[in-house]
Parts: sequence; C-alpha cells; structure tokens
Amino acid sequence: MKRILFLFCFITTLISYSQQEYTIDGQTYILKTEVKGPINLLWNSIDNEYRYFIKKGASITELKNTKKNGVYQEEYKTTLKAQAPEATLPIDKVKLTLPSLSKYVINYNKQVDPTYTSSSETIQLKTRLGAFAGVSNNVYYTNPDNTILPALGVEFEIIDDVKLKRHALVVRFKQLLESDDYDFSYSEFSLNYRFKFIKSTKIDVFVNAKVAAYSYASRDVTFINSSGNEERITGSGGDLQAPGAFGLGADFALGNGYLTFSYNDIVAIGLESSDEFPVDFTLGYKFNL
Repeated sequence: MKRILFLFCFITTLISYSQQEYTIDGQTYILKTEVKGPINLLWNSIDNEYRYFIKKGASITELKNTKKNGVYQEEYKTTLKAQAPEATLPIDKVKLTLPSLSKYVINYNKQVDPTYTSSSETIQLKTRLGAFAGVSNNVYYTNPDNTILPALGVEFEIIDDVKLKRHALVVRFKQLLESDDYDFSYSEFSLNYRFKFIKSTKIDVFVNAKVAAYSYASRDVTFINSSGNEERITGSGGDLQAPGAFGLGADFALGNGYLTFSYNDIVAIGLESSDEFPVDFTLGYKFNL
C-alpha cells in the first residue's frame, strides 16, 4: 500500500499548470498558459465552457466561434490571422480545440523565431478527478451465494493531449461494502493503464488494464466446500498483486468533465476466479482539473 501511495503522490507532484489572473475587456479571468513564445495561448474552462485567448505583447484577444442561423462563423481564424500576420501557415483546418490551437501557435512561434522550442510539443499532461458508484460480485474471492455488493470509489486520471492521446494512467480506489447476507468488505488501490480505441470530442471508449493493486479484505464466510462439508473462512489481511485484470469503459463528454461507465475486471490473468460470471459495473463523473 505504501508503494502505491508513494507513486500516487509522486505523479501528482509532476503535474502543474501555469495560471494567472488577466483582465480582458473589463472582465477578470484566471487563465492557464498552454503555449509560451512570441505569441501565447491562454485558456480555461469558464462557466462550463472552454475559452481560448491569444496574447501578443500586452494585447489579449479571445478566440471565438459563434453560431448564426445554425452556421458557425469561425471568427477565431480571422483573429489568428490578425495576430500572426507574418505567418504563412494554413489555417483552414485549425479547430477551436486546445490541441489544434496549440499546434498552430507552436508552428507560428517557430516560424518567426528559428531558435524557439516548446515543451508543449513533447507532452501536455492533463488530469481528471472523479467519483463513482456501482455493484460487484467480486468473483476473485469466496462468494458462495454470488452476492452482489455495493461499490464506491474515486479515480485520478492522467492524460497527454499531444503525443499519447489514446493512452491514460489511472490511480483508482474502490471500496466494496458488506451486506447482511455476506459479511465481506474489500478495499483496493490500483494502478491502471487505459487504451482509448475510440476517441472523439464526445466519447472515448477504452480497454482498462489493471497493472498493480493493493487489496485489503475482511470476511467471515460460511459455505459448503467441494466435499459437501461446511467450511468457514474468517479474518482480514492485505496483499500487493499484479492481477493483469482487463475491463471495458466509456467516457461521455458532459459539462466540464465526463460521465464515465465501466465494466471492470472481466478477466484477471493473475487471479483465480470462481465459476460465476463477473458482475462489476460502475457509473460516475469526473472533472477536468
């Protein structure tokens, strides 16, 4: 458990955002600096809406894409051209999204300053924090009546929007609660890798691989063993494992975050399972940090 907690703390200390207060057209905003250079790209989520700004010298201009008669006006392209008149970069395919704007601004900065380098090209770490609830029959422990228990938990996700868009690292805590019929409780910290084989602005669908986990179980279970005799298992304890467990999930864009659904631990290569079909579903919401 100490190893996983240390890893969690280490990862979170690596992640930081440059934020500063700006006054633009009489309004004060706290904005993150995504790209620095001859022109800067600033952004933040304000009132559940992503807002983007270009800073050149002391001037800051918002990039907008208003809708008129059902058609987007794409004013941000005109703004980019005005702020970067020296650029000979194609702008037709630039989208009002952080990755697309970042790429354009970085390329512009390189064009006007041959010595310019940007760490944004290498990695752009972003984080999401969420909570979830669900149910599980925990087929990897003794569960004689295949009792389904309630589950609660939180997860912390790390993503990179540039080089590794389809990949994510997730630290997850999950708690199973005992019931009147099944005296069993279970806590788990796990480190997970996710590959998003479907990725769009509205939905991500992924495979989840549980790489390492520390679990702590407390139980008092009576059952009939294979010999037909009554057997009782009691006690509590923890274990550090490499379960090699796989599941499926999906994130649906909603507000300043995602509604997330997952079917967990469908199969675990490193754990012995009962003959029951795994039931392990969770539903939650995670915020962009």
